[in-house]
Amino acid sequence: MGKPTGFLEFTRELPKKRDAAERVHDYKEIEQPYSEEITQKQAARCMDCGTPFCHSGCPLGNIIPEFNDAVYEQNWQYAWEILSSTNNFPEFTGRICPAPCESACVLGINKPPVAIEFIEKSIAEVAFANGYVTPQPPVKRTGKTVAVVGSGPAGMAAATQLNKAGHSVTLFERADQIGGLLRYGIPDFKLEKWTIDRRLAVMEAEGIVFRTGVNVGVDIKAKELLADFDLVMLTGGATVPRDLPIPGRDLKGIYPAMEFLSQQNKRNANRPVTVDHRGVAYANGDLLATGKHVVVIGGGDTGSDCVGTSNRHGAASVTQIELLPMPPVERAASTPWPHWPMMLRTSTSHEEGCDRHWSINTKAFIGDENGHLKALRLVDLEWKSENGRMQMVEIPGTERDVPCELALLAAGFLHPQHEGLLTDLDLERDERGNVKTMNYQTVTNPNVFAAGDMRRGQSLVVWAISEGREAARAADEYLMGESFLEAKAVSMLTIA
Repeated sequence: MGKPTGFLEFTRELPKKRDAAERVHDYKEIEQPYSEEITQKQAARCMDCGTPFCHSGCPLGNIIPEFNDAVYEQNWQYAWEILSSTNNFPEFTGRICPAPCESACVLGINKPPVAIEFIEKSIAEVAFANGYVTPQPPVKRTGKTVAVVGSGPAGMAAATQLNKAGHSVTLFERADQIGGLLRYGIPDFKLEKWTIDRRLAVMEAEGIVFRTGVNVGVDIKAKELLADFDLVMLTGGATVPRDLPIPGRDLKGIYPAMEFLSQQNKRNANRPVTVDHRGVAYANGDLLATGKHVVVIGGGDTGSDCVGTSNRHGAASVTQIELLPMPPVERAASTPWPHWPMMLRTSTSHEEGCDRHWSINTKAFIGDENGHLKALRLVDLEWKSENGRMQMVEIPGTERDVPCELALLAAGFLHPQHEGLLTDLDLERDERGNVKTMNYQTVTNPNVFAAGDMRRGQSLVVWAISEGREAARAADEYLMGESFLEAKAVSMLTIA
């Protein structure tokens, strides 16, 4: 490494964040601009550790020590070449990835880990600013046509790789803009949408065709798709939210988190907020937290995003509740290094203001005489181990009603939408309701592949990109008999 003693000389340092009192009044990204000097010092902390477990922690298999060394040497173009060889969209993962690579960092055993995510974002921004990111259309076309259905991170990655292989790719999206979860799921204060548009301009210049406002399975039937394209890649995501079917569920004021979040992203983009891709009005209308007591049901990242958005709306109060017990403040013994740690995480949205509670069950939604939500009936839980499994037991005497005019369901997603395209294609599904595949190829139709959350279930953006890349390689090999697309290295953690 360029600085063998860097991990001894420098401590972990991240970009400063804008003050919470300021940032809750806008939807701009929270982190202040990076400094090349700070980035260089952070890259210098990367050890010559012999066995870089960060490779295994990263779902993409990013070659992290090498691009850290290039950054330390201030060879930014080489750093970009290394990073972009395994990651199609480091400008996204550098902003919104929870960085499992950092959890596997060898330095992290007894010191703060290398700031890999920050370095990755810095490389991407330097690359765009200095013109290193340029369209790379294929030299020769194969004559094969591929339809990629769903334009989230898995679909964008699959489309990019298949186009790189020389196939003619059309990327379909039922919403009015390309981006999927990146566009209409992740708040702008975590990922401003100009970062997506910047990347789409490169993809379009490389020859990828975008078709928005097309609900494949409705506007275009499955038979048409199979007739018009040599191969179909399904990357539509896990879009069916987990519901909470308890008394009072039909009251007004109880909504899926993703509908609440996507509406705000549309407001920010000056797009129609209360209509779908066809201009049909949503039944729930305009969803705002302004002046309301908000309770977010679900303790994960989507719930955190609802907290940050509710704060920006000017909610009277914001509370987040979780069914499971509070995680430990430090890494749990059950998830030792180099595994992803079970531990308490406090997001920037939580820092802006939120009451958080764990081991709480929602018993009922309470309404007023007009059918509007006014309170939640909650009860505290105790978790007990029975026959090796954790079981929740209600604690007597803890049931109470808490004020709530807006309840946001952020308990995750079950599986992809079955009605429409998946049903028309008569695709076999696994026990969780996801598309069943063998090496990304559906077991029902050899000309149909699937990747991302639609195949593996709800997961991280970095996993979606990895899925898209791997599925593209498998599809290319099926179409051509061989593939020269990059293959992901086998994880040492998987072997172990």
